[in-house]
Amino acid sequence: MSEVYSKEDELAILDMINKWVDNEVFPIAKEYDQADKYPHELVEQMKELGLFGATIGSEFGGMGLPASIYAKIVIKVASAWMAPGGIFNSHLIQASTIERCGTQEQKERILPRMAIGELRGGIALTEPNAGSDLQAISTTAKRDGDDYIINGAKTWITNSMNGNSLAVLVKTDTEIQPRHKGTSLFFIETKDSEGNVLPGIEITKMKKMGYKAIDTCEVVFTDFRVSADNLIGGEEGKGFLQAIGGLELGRINVAARGAGIAQGALDLSVRYAQERQTFGKPIADHQAIQLKLGEMAAKVEASRLLIEQAAAKFDAEERCDMEAGMAKYFASETGVFCAQEGMRIFGGYSYSVEYDIERYYRDAMLMCIGEGTNEMQRMIIAKQLIARNKI
Repeated sequence: MSEVYSKEDELAILDMINKWVDNEVFPIAKEYDQADKYPHELVEQMKELGLFGATIGSEFGGMGLPASIYAKIVIKVASAWMAPGGIFNSHLIQASTIERCGTQEQKERILPRMAIGELRGGIALTEPNAGSDLQAISTTAKRDGDDYIINGAKTWITNSMNGNSLAVLVKTDTEIQPRHKGTSLFFIETKDSEGNVLPGIEITKMKKMGYKAIDTCEVVFTDFRVSADNLIGGEEGKGFLQAIGGLELGRINVAARGAGIAQGALDLSVRYAQERQTFGKPIADHQAIQLKLGEMAAKVEASRLLIEQAAAKFDAEERCDMEAGMAKYFASETGVFCAQEGMRIFGGYSYSVEYDIERYYRDAMLMCIGEGTNEMQRMIIAKQLIARNKI
């Protein structure tokens, strides 16, 4: 459960984050993105800021931030550079799963190390042939004495190369129906104390058009042994529900990143429209550009309000899959819209890597795909809409 923060506390936290983003994140974004270089120094700063424990409860050494404050942090970070948000977001989804579903022993053993960034990682759900349909995973875990032996491949796994832990969804029963009852979730430390990948795990970085400078990898398990003590919750067959239970916070985060991209693209466009002149006046004075800026601004503000609504329900511990789906769908599409309109406003210069707008354009589309595609979000919204309005 999140802590209670006063408005003054919130303002102080956001002021700290704003200064960090403006002074440390934005200035290096272009260089690191183009070089696809992992921002190790930002990670150390994130540790000092407490971001790896942002939503972890104070009893485990975290800040216990409510989703309403956390989402505002994510929007600010993504408005400068989308990638760093993934470093702490995927990590916090993993932590949330352990905090919600783990045994007391697991919480006390794992969460304090995650809160300070000693353990960093993400959640390994997706496979080459299983994305939205998580019940179709083929990675298996078979009991062998006090251990389980894991075999299979996961793909598009954030924080798997530079992190050192994962929550991995597996099949512990391949025959049971319905299929989700055969899934389990394991906490796995992927590296030893020296930072070396453990035997039985192979991690390969994937090349991407955007979302660079953060590691997204394929992770292959071959006869990898993990202690039964690391079965999250201590009971087989709960993995699917444990995994999807963390997606509401994840979708609020992706919505916030989409809104951040949109805000960043809008900020760049407003500035450039006043600097760039055609036909003897700034292009901001041309009606065609004003129409674009006006629609961008309205959609950014609408995205913020949808995120606030979803976060408020999440903080109140109310069901919010429809609200989180709405926020994720609309804000991520707004990120794509604003990045594309920004490209049009920048004109030919938008295709130059000297201007940041092209990075926003490359990063934006991922938010429509990740954490459940927007096609899936619309189905979730519709099903909940009907369920809540039965005739």
